[in-house]
Amino acid sequence: MQQSRSEVIERGGLYELTAGEDVLDSPRYNHDIAPTKVQERTWNKWHITALWVGMAICVPTYTLGGVLTAYFGLTVGEALLAILLANIVVLIPLTLNAFAGTKYGIPFPVLLRSSFGMVGSNVPCLIRAVVACGWFGIQTMFGGLAIHLLLGSLFDGWKALGGTGEVIGFMIFWALNLWVVLRGAESIKWLETLSAPLLVLVGIGLLVWALPHVSLTELMAQPPKRPEGASVTGYFFAGLTAMVGFWATLSLNIPDFSRYAKSQKDQIVGQIIGLPLTMFLFAALGVVMTAASASLVGETVADPVNLIGHIQSPIWVALAMALIIIATLSTNTAANIVSPTNDFQNLAPKRIGRTKAVMLTGLVGLVLMAHELLKKLGLLVSDVSLETVYSNWLLGYSSLLGPIAGIMVVDYFLIRKQQLDLPGLYRDGVYPAWNLAGFIAFGLPVALTLMSLGSDMFSWFYDYGWFTGSLLGGLLYYGVCSLRRSVAVGVAKPSV
Repeated sequence: MQQSRSEVIERGGLYELTAGEDVLDSPRYNHDIAPTKVQERTWNKWHITALWVGMAICVPTYTLGGVLTAYFGLTVGEALLAILLANIVVLIPLTLNAFAGTKYGIPFPVLLRSSFGMVGSNVPCLIRAVVACGWFGIQTMFGGLAIHLLLGSLFDGWKALGGTGEVIGFMIFWALNLWVVLRGAESIKWLETLSAPLLVLVGIGLLVWALPHVSLTELMAQPPKRPEGASVTGYFFAGLTAMVGFWATLSLNIPDFSRYAKSQKDQIVGQIIGLPLTMFLFAALGVVMTAASASLVGETVADPVNLIGHIQSPIWVALAMALIIIATLSTNTAANIVSPTNDFQNLAPKRIGRTKAVMLTGLVGLVLMAHELLKKLGLLVSDVSLETVYSNWLLGYSSLLGPIAGIMVVDYFLIRKQQLDLPGLYRDGVYPAWNLAGFIAFGLPVALTLMSLGSDMFSWFYDYGWFTGSLLGGLLYYGVCSLRRSVAVGVAKPSV
């Protein structure tokens, strides 16, 4: 017989919900966004490390050094330092926002109900989901190109398909991504654990191939592409902000993964081991490979898929493309599908389950890439490149997510004192439908960021958008909550 009231059980510092009719019948609850049981939290520090290695080794990471030197006017050394520092900085919100996921087993959208309200949580959720779907589409373009080149190396007739072959590759890779996520969290853990050592070996192999063809001394001595005599500070911090923005999205929805961690120690240690060095080393590899590409294939090639496609040996091309497909799949499934899947479910948990949410994510990603796919098929002529979308819109848009990160950290650690009403996050009445404090703290920094775009005097506010946004968002949230003590209605100790 089903119990009428939910209960919360504490097991070694981890909290577990035994859902009663009050939660099971709530429109805010479904099985897929319910808190994980303690026995379901099986990811140790090495699984978390593998997750980050799998996500960080991807085509966009490979191109980061080139983005910073070409668009931000940094030297190679400055670019690599910015990448390393940015990923150390982003570890702070990553590990802090992961705490609630590990302790209570809740995903990102459910945690947001505490700071933005039961209904209001859908606003930041959808903002996060659109960014993820954009990245999903871009990564699928890279994965589809790898499939096209793989099939072209195996079958001579496939090469003649040209752009049509790339579109077919896109759809194959698109379907493969959705299939992996539909199989659940354990399949993602298995994929990341399998791919991480393979990807490290690929990186080492590419480095061995490239090093004889490039002088590291000359590479590091190349002058920056910025006005002569200009101070490095502004350029460096603008680049640093963009690099923080690269994983700003994951710093929000990290509870989607930390809800499967065995302990706080596992999620903290796993992220420290897995993220900063992987990002730094693979970005450095991209710089070296791009510099060596002229000697290797006769022209400068900035992304690894096209570079490997220039190799004359079909066997090596096929092997390399297979590994790139694995690398892109491991990044895409974890970083770009899991979050919007949970976010879309949060809209109407009783009507949108995981399967529908995964398909909706795939559809939005497909629509966002329709422009590029039509170009491949020759049905559209446009000067807008995929690189422009990647380097401008997505990185800039990600910087607007800073306030959400600041609000989440302040809400959980300072306002709620790490105590959430777990059943209350799944039923109406404990937390407000719309938390005005959250929207004030989010809206003001975003408005200032947008206004600064048209002002030379305040352009720094946009250039350093993630830092200014997260700090201002957190401070505003704390200030508004202090003035409106009614928010404390949601501060309740779990029923143990």
